[in-house]
Amino acid sequence: MNTVRLTTAQALVRFLAGQYSERDGQEQRLIPGVWGIFGHGNVAGVGQALLQAATTGEADLPYYLARNEQGMVHASVAYAKMRDRLATFACTASTGPGSTNMITGAALATTNRLPVLLLPSDMFATRAADPVLQQLEDTRGGDVTVNDAFRAVSKYFDRVQRPEQLIPAALAAMRVLTDPVETGAVTLALPQDVQAEAYDWPVDFFRRRVWHVGRPVPEPAAVERAVALLRNARKPLIVAGGGAVYSGAETALRAFAEATGIPVADTHAGKGAVPWDHPYAVGGIGSTGSYAANELAREADVVLGIGTRYSDFTTASHTVFGNPDVTFVNLNVARLDAVKHSAEPLVADARLGIQALAGALDGWEVAPEYRRHSRALIARTREIEEACFDVGHGPLPAQTEILGALNDSLDDRAVVINAAGSMPGDLQQLWRARDPKAYHVEYAYSCMGYEVAAGVGAKMADPSREVVVLVGDGSYLMMAQEIVTMVSEGLKVIIVLVQNHGFASIGALSESLGSQRFGTEYRYRDGDSGQLDGDVLPVDLAANAASLGADVLHATSVEEFRAAMDKAKAATRTTVVHVETDLYGPNPPGHGWWDVPVSQTSALDTTQAAYDTYATRKRAQRHYL
Repeated sequence: MNTVRLTTAQALVRFLAGQYSERDGQEQRLIPGVWGIFGHGNVAGVGQALLQAATTGEADLPYYLARNEQGMVHASVAYAKMRDRLATFACTASTGPGSTNMITGAALATTNRLPVLLLPSDMFATRAADPVLQQLEDTRGGDVTVNDAFRAVSKYFDRVQRPEQLIPAALAAMRVLTDPVETGAVTLALPQDVQAEAYDWPVDFFRRRVWHVGRPVPEPAAVERAVALLRNARKPLIVAGGGAVYSGAETALRAFAEATGIPVADTHAGKGAVPWDHPYAVGGIGSTGSYAANELAREADVVLGIGTRYSDFTTASHTVFGNPDVTFVNLNVARLDAVKHSAEPLVADARLGIQALAGALDGWEVAPEYRRHSRALIARTREIEEACFDVGHGPLPAQTEILGALNDSLDDRAVVINAAGSMPGDLQQLWRARDPKAYHVEYAYSCMGYEVAAGVGAKMADPSREVVVLVGDGSYLMMAQEIVTMVSEGLKVIIVLVQNHGFASIGALSESLGSQRFGTEYRYRDGDSGQLDGDVLPVDLAANAASLGADVLHATSVEEFRAAMDKAKAATRTTVVHVETDLYGPNPPGHGWWDVPVSQTSALDTTQAAYDTYATRKRAQRHYL
């Protein structure tokens, strides 16, 4: 057996450089590079291995410097999302806080079913110098480290205690990363001494490997059962989720809707699978869904879920599907999601599943009056949207007006990125996506701080697209450091920084739940009340963005915002467009509900009133059995 002597870290770098994914005959690098921040736990291991690879050319695995470990995971996840889960990055961090900073990113990746490879450094396997700097001493056992926290949020976890353990661990990691059902965060914890330890590696370990990402074929009997339900439906509805996008099912889905007349609602991850102006596109569904989608959902007798995991926002906390006899047909590559809501499961690739259903339903379509009903609801929805865009609010503009102007200013291929706050709800109703990659809203984990870092990954994944990070001040303050990374890598990203001096989403929610927006505004602590309800803080986020290296434009009105966007699109560097909006709205009208429990007993009149409303809405909630 031919061998080569390398350290564990050098072997890992050489191995990762040879991994490819393939689907439908198209190959791409599975791990095109490594994000990292070096510390004592990885600088002499993975850091030295990456330097050696770059210097000698023995492995093609570029290194990218991040400014926050959580941020580099977000960038990797955004890259994977843009690349339909067929490619992602590895992330290396030092021991202790450097590694645990990645845990939130790991949870986001796994919740969103998006691949990322995490390489947290770990304590000495030999324990020769216990306790070392940043080591957790756990009285329950000497083998416990802070990296065990990754187990709960990883789809695969392994700790490489000996160099030779890397071989099965690395192969297992690639298996999970390229499995559409199992994918998520994959964590290989690397003790810092093992990283630098040498071993005689089989040369075959480093051969070029192509991991084939298959398309599971639907079982004929399952197709028959699904078709039997659909043929008897009088008011069917499709709910398109992320699986419809990741499988490249957009064309098949549009053709299926046109042939059958079944209207298509979408989740955050599925928006753009059918263009917003398609005659059967009814918009977002659920807690912050559109008028048309939610009205159709309340009447639907058969719901065809395609690639959706049915989060509580999608189902409006189990209230939006109001027909007492509603049944579900779930087309999903993962059986976990296919059987939700006591559905008739069709476990298959979304594109192949839609094609199978279309073939079996050839000649069948909904009644003409149902088509007319859907069109009427869509027309009413457009009126609601236009009213939100043309509020004429002052003195500060409404957020919805800014979103309307932003949508007008971008072409169909531009990518808008968001994750948290009030904007995801506004966007689900109002954003008009015509391209499946144009709407990049992370709403499985809804992680504040995702947006700026995600802009880095999205732009790297497709430099030909305009990438627009849409971020509120709350999320910006959580994590804006990767602006420096954008600048250092020469990436042109537009950041629309919407400042309203508080948490607009949680503030409005707090008010609706009887908690009077307590603790949701950025204010001085008032000397008389003792609460954070004094004057507005003198925070200058535009100056902060400029200090990180971005060019900054200011807008104080919708017209100024449109002009600033024209300048930002013409720019060649990362540009921040700063605009202030009214913290108190107005927001789009609500057509759904979200279950956030209200205190059952309270001394506050506002909370008591909110509980009465909550109890009323709660009565519509049910299991789908």
